[in-house]
Amino acid sequence: MDYTSLKSLYATSPAFSPLIPVGLLPYLAFILLLLTFTLGFYVSTLPKAALPVREVGVASLASVLGGFGVVALFCTLGVYV
Repeated sequence: MDYTSLKSLYATSPAFSPLIPVGLLPYLAFILLLLTFTLGFYVSTLPKAALPVREVGVASLASVLGGFGVVALFCTLGVYV
């Protein structure tokens, strides 16, 4: 593809529209971060086991929710990552 064909393709392509509406991001961030802290508290109250399979599962879920929550919070504040 040469420059002129790419330029015309760019000019005719639709504008970006996010999958999640921007107005829902503060609520999504709040819910995800609240779940992260709740699961973190839950992990700290689990009894000690020889193989911490449950702890690893819950902590991994909390980590993923926290990551998405922080990204949603940053996007809410205008720091688009």
